[in-house]
This record gives sequence, structure tokens and C-alpha cells, in this order.
Amino acid sequence: MTTRLLEMNPEYYTVWNYRRLLLRSFFEETTSSNPSMEDNSTRYDTVRQYITDDLGFLLPLLRKFPKCYWIWNYRLWLIAEATRLLPPSVVYQLWQNELSLVGKMLSLDSRNFHGWGYRRKVVSALEDLSVALGSTTTSMTEDEFAYTTKMIETNLSNFSAWHRRSKLIPRLLQERNASHAERREFLDKELELVQRALWADPDSKDQSLWFYHQYLISTFKPHSNDDDSPILNLSDEDKLAYLKAQIEDLLEMLDGAETCKWIYQRLLEMTLMSKSLNGRWPVNASNLEIWIDRLTGLDPLRKGRWQDLEQHIHAGI
Repeated sequence: MTTRLLEMNPEYYTVWNYRRLLLRSFFEETTSSNPSMEDNSTRYDTVRQYITDDLGFLLPLLRKFPKCYWIWNYRLWLIAEATRLLPPSVVYQLWQNELSLVGKMLSLDSRNFHGWGYRRKVVSALEDLSVALGSTTTSMTEDEFAYTTKMIETNLSNFSAWHRRSKLIPRLLQERNASHAERREFLDKELELVQRALWADPDSKDQSLWFYHQYLISTFKPHSNDDDSPILNLSDEDKLAYLKAQIEDLLEMLDGAETCKWIYQRLLEMTLMSKSLNGRWPVNASNLEIWIDRLTGLDPLRKGRWQDLEQHIHAGI
């Protein structure tokens, strides 16, 4: 009955919960008996069959409803039950299958944030199981970072891939035991990557690239030496040099992309950042009022924000 109902409409979360209760009852019935040790493998096989059959039932539903929360949540619950009831080696193979599945799902829809969220959980589980199984290689950070590169090269507007990349960077550099020079080289390459993407379509309204660019330049804020930064202990002089280069690049990009509000917004942010670092306005500060005026016209819903910012700038001059 639950199968038919969920095939009709997988948004019935009550039906999913009822199905959980049914399966939990089957599991308890299978594992509650206490036969001889020779029958352990039989009990494991029965539980595994229940779980793999139900995972198979979910596949056509995922293809038809790839953004349904309840399907993804129920799939996670099934693997969690496998983790509770089955040997680690069996569970590891199930998670490996899930990694393959979510890879195929993301190849069909690379921006499905449900799939990206599920992939993070799968990778985390595989790393934990690798430790439990005594594997010499437990971290998947390098592989996942390479995966984000692949997905970004396929689609520059993949917000989830850029976001995942930003979350992997601190761990990646820590695991590489990167020196200060290596971190700077890494940051330079990431800035070059996102700048090439922005130059490909400077008038684009795509927010994903600009958010990643914002993450990178947050490194240049005063006193920004937290663990999430790509580079630590960067001097104020170096930060100012980076900001100057970034501002010059965006000013050049602005020629022909005068209707892109993100360029004006980022120019404002970096100019104010430069002022905070050394107490002096950079040369381009004379354009602040022009940029704010352009932002007010391009982004009227935030008109109050830009006018408030203009007042604060005048108060600080």
C-alpha cells in the first residue's frame, strides 16, 4: 500500500514514516531471534535484502522527483539502518554505491542542491568507515576538490559546486600541510580561475561566481586570519596589493558591462576594505558616489541600503 501511495505522490511524509515503522518491525523480527552464530550471515543477508530492495524502489522516484526532500531523507535513513545492523564492510559497499548514484544524478542535473547535500553526507560516511576499517587512506578531500573543478568546468553557474569548493579549501590546505608560499600560490590560482569565469560573461547576472569571488577576497579584510581563509597571516601591505589588483581588474571589466550590479557592489566592498586597512582612501574612491548611484538604479529594492551606505561614507570622509 505504501509503495502505491508513494509512487502516486512522494510528498506524503506520513506515508514515508509509516513505511519506516514497517521496515523497522521487519528488522527487529529478523534480528530478535538468537540462533547459533552460523545463522548470523543469514540474518545479515535478510536485512541487506530488505534495504537494497527499498533502495531500488527509490531509484525511479528519484529520477521523476529529483528535488523531493522526503525521498532523499528516506534514503539516508535506510543507509543509517544498514549502519546500525550490518557489518562495516557491507555498509561501506552500500555507501560506495550511493556515491556512484549521486554522481550520476548530478551528471543529469549538476545544480541539484539535494544531490550535493547528499553527496557531502555520503563522503563523510565513507571517510568515517574507512577509519573504522583501518584503511591507510581515509580522506576524500583531494578527490572531492577535483570533482568540484570538473563540475565547474562543465557549468560555470554551478552555485553548489562553488560553495562546496569553498568549504573544502581550508581542509585541503591543512591536509597538504601547505606553507605560506604554497597558500599564496593556491589563492592566486583560485582568483585567476574565478576571474576567467567572470570575464567569460562580465555582464552576467549569475550570483554564484560573485559569491565565490567574495569568499576569496574576504581574505583581505582587516584582521582576517580565521581558519576558513585560504591564506593565513597575510600582511596589510600584501592585502592592499591584492585589493589594488582586483579593483583594477574589475574597473577594466566594467567597460561594456555597465549594467552588472555585482561589479559596482564588489568595487565598493574592496574600496572600503582598502580604507579600513590603512586609513586612507585609494585613488579610485572618487568614483564611490557614481557607483552608489548606479547601484541605486540597478538595484532599487535595496535603495535604502545604498543610501545608508552613502551616508556612512560621507560621515567617514
